[in-house]
Amino acid sequence: MIQTRGYAAIAPHTPLAPFEFTRRDLGARDVQIEIGYAGICHSDIHQVREEWGPSIFPMVPGHEIVGKVVALGSEAGKHKIGDTVGVGVFVDSCRNCANCLAGNEQYCLEGLVPTYNGYEKDGTTPTYGGYSKVIVIDERYVLRVPSSLPTSGVAPLLCAGITLYSPLKHWSAGPNKRVGIIGLGGLGHMGVKFAHALGAEVTLFSHSPGKESDARRFGADHFVLDTDKEALKKGRNSYDLILSTVSAEMDLNPYLQLLGMDSTLVIIGLPGKPLAIAAENLLSQRRSVAGSMIGGIQETQEMLDFCGEHGIVSDVEVVSAGEINLAYDRTVKSDVKYRFVIDAATF
Repeated sequence: MIQTRGYAAIAPHTPLAPFEFTRRDLGARDVQIEIGYAGICHSDIHQVREEWGPSIFPMVPGHEIVGKVVALGSEAGKHKIGDTVGVGVFVDSCRNCANCLAGNEQYCLEGLVPTYNGYEKDGTTPTYGGYSKVIVIDERYVLRVPSSLPTSGVAPLLCAGITLYSPLKHWSAGPNKRVGIIGLGGLGHMGVKFAHALGAEVTLFSHSPGKESDARRFGADHFVLDTDKEALKKGRNSYDLILSTVSAEMDLNPYLQLLGMDSTLVIIGLPGKPLAIAAENLLSQRRSVAGSMIGGIQETQEMLDFCGEHGIVSDVEVVSAGEINLAYDRTVKSDVKYRFVIDAATF
């Protein structure tokens, strides 16, 4: 077994603290990664605090991981020692269902193996995430990181980045398309960057006038406050795609009215309560509401390569291990521009 250390929540609702534990020995197709940076995702907080139901403790969170390959299993050939690589939200899948075979492992019909707060395929060994020095992963689920990108800004791409890239690609965002992004947080700022790089005309919808300068810096062509009823009315029936990154309760009906014929509003954020949608806003213009969740391995690699070509990373604030609990509190208060990333050298 490989001895390592990191930070963990030992029980529900307790602060994260130093934690020593073991990783499995290298299997034939495994990769051992020395972690450089681990992103803090809001979903880490939800799971540590059991806001999404019972969790598995002790829990080492973290599914936005970037680091270097330091050892390889005897049959591992996808990566080489010294490569900069990434690991995202899952570390295994059934590999055999229709979705896995189509490269959509994120929708595995048999159930993903999450990077943390889950169990390996044996059903008994808990998975531990990226808030640690070292991780061991099957090479199939390890991603190549372009050498041109600063690694601290890469970490959030493994969750926040692919979460926005996947629906933009699936619904064909690009030239001559009007794309709206609701919310300029950790997810939304990546949506603006990607939509702009894909060539779309981008509008950022926000409740905060102070977000306009950043939105335009990231590539937004237009900025609309959600309280500006005239601007919302003027934009009716004209958008091809709108992505909602907001997790708070909100009224989506004014945004549905912005969609043109056969256009789609995609839900990415996870509100705590069911959304109320007026049927007439769907019937009119044959509009759709859809959902999207992260991306498969092939698409995530495509996203990283796209980022390398366009120089796209997340805007981050790097923190030490001792600052994790403060970073959690600040994330809940939306007091970060735009993602926290932990320097794994401080574990």
